[in-house]
Amino acid sequence: MLARILGALAALLFTLPALAATFVYVSNADDGDIGQYALQADGTLVPGPRVKAANLVMPMTVSPDKRHLIAAVRSKPFGAYTYDIDRSSGALKPVGSGPLAESYPYISLDRQGRFLFGASYGANQVGVNPVGGDGKVGAPQQVIPTARNAHSIVVDRTNRYVFVPHLGTDQVFQFRFDEKTGQLSANTPPVLQLPQGTGPRHIIVSADNKFLYLLNELTAQVTTLALDAGTGLLSPVAVASSLPPDTKLVPGMPRGAVGTPGANQAPRDTSNDAWASDLHLTPNGRFLYTLERTNSTINALSVDAATGKLTYVGSWPTEKQPRGFAIDPSGRYAVVSGEKSDTISSYAIDPSSGALRLLGKAPTGKGANWVEIVGFD
Repeated sequence: MLARILGALAALLFTLPALAATFVYVSNADDGDIGQYALQADGTLVPGPRVKAANLVMPMTVSPDKRHLIAAVRSKPFGAYTYDIDRSSGALKPVGSGPLAESYPYISLDRQGRFLFGASYGANQVGVNPVGGDGKVGAPQQVIPTARNAHSIVVDRTNRYVFVPHLGTDQVFQFRFDEKTGQLSANTPPVLQLPQGTGPRHIIVSADNKFLYLLNELTAQVTTLALDAGTGLLSPVAVASSLPPDTKLVPGMPRGAVGTPGANQAPRDTSNDAWASDLHLTPNGRFLYTLERTNSTINALSVDAATGKLTYVGSWPTEKQPRGFAIDPSGRYAVVSGEKSDTISSYAIDPSSGALRLLGKAPTGKGANWVEIVGFD
């Protein structure tokens, strides 16, 4: 009875606008649903209801106008589920679903929100789906075979160039993007080759569009890449470790794709392997954070805005096997999920040093994965 009362109170609180009107969404892969939270002015989280998706719901993305959240399901039939976001309460309302060409560990939208990009780790390809004005995802309009283990896909801030890291071949594919038709075409050269064994995973774009930051899963290093605004081509600038100088972790090896035999397993002892998962920048671009799954840490680096170079700041323990996190639009808070944890954590970000301070935890579902934060004025 008490649990029901507490649950009802939490749901009631969630329907009331948070002071900052900021909402957090976490995909729970094993439960097949998306958790909803209100982020309070002090950085704590108020849990709300969960909305159903399907088994192995994982990556998510939010439309540029913040009207819709789209989540990809990595079990058959592969699909993209669209939800309306209520601006006052943050509640999600299912709109519909559309087919995806494959199991996508990463999805993103173009800058106009008209096309959905997906990268497939297991099928070695990228895909493009149209997105309607109502947020619904249409059937795939383009599927491009690439190389082993495509792991993320992002468009630059001019909406002209798209980049796809490939963990299995240590490459970043470089595409041109036609925002009118939604078509991708290979740039020249089509591929940036990186050192063997780095394992390019997630990639993000700086606010000024001068640099991209690439997280290497197998080394937990971050590579700074300069973007040529005229050609859309990348060139390496510097590499920095996101791990402490005294780390005992060693470079790892690629692991199996979700939903395949031996997923996340390797035929060797992986207990000391670096296994990085996600990275994000603060909105002001001063600090960059990464997650490392073997030691379950969140790590901070400072950013030199002029050169794009990174300097290690510190590391903090976080949820077990952290898979995803996000930074709120104010840049004051970070929220981290862990695939093997039944809670998510919120942290305060020190604006001067980038240091993190744990504010609290909130319950989550099984296989907590992707995190999205949406703020309204």
